[in-house]
Amino acid sequence: MTGHFGFSYIGLIFLLLLFIPNFIWAKNMPQGYTAENENKLLLILERLGEILTCCCALVFSDFNGKRFSLWSLWLIAAFLLMGLYELWWIRYFRSEGKLTDFYSSYRGIPLAGATLPVAAFFLLGIYGKVIWMLLADVVLGIGHIGIHMQHYRETLAGDS
Repeated sequence: MTGHFGFSYIGLIFLLLLFIPNFIWAKNMPQGYTAENENKLLLILERLGEILTCCCALVFSDFNGKRFSLWSLWLIAAFLLMGLYELWWIRYFRSEGKLTDFYSSYRGIPLAGATLPVAAFFLLGIYGKVIWMLLADVVLGIGHIGIHMQHYRETLAGDS
């Protein structure tokens, strides 16, 4: 469960699926979006988790495709979650781009923009049997989902 060093093309694909819509979003942020009041501890955990998750995704070859087995279902599930994440982004980019759109649920998954990629990377960690990815993703999840929850609550308070 410690992982084998080597380049992961699957990890690169996951990172591209993660970053491309985020780069587009960064140029078209929703009106009223601000990161000024983010919880500092959650922000530190998010940044640390981002760095560690990205590094793990690229440097452990355990994520690369292997001969199909029942264990491959973990990778398929991870890709399905990333697919849902991409569909969530498409829905967001077609919306009015309000904060409520950004913090929306998708297919019953709350805060889908935060939870789907975190869950996908966790399943990737299970597939690769890389404990470092699982730990990095937990740190990322606490920070990233926690910040999204904070923003969501602030958005709801602003709507009342």
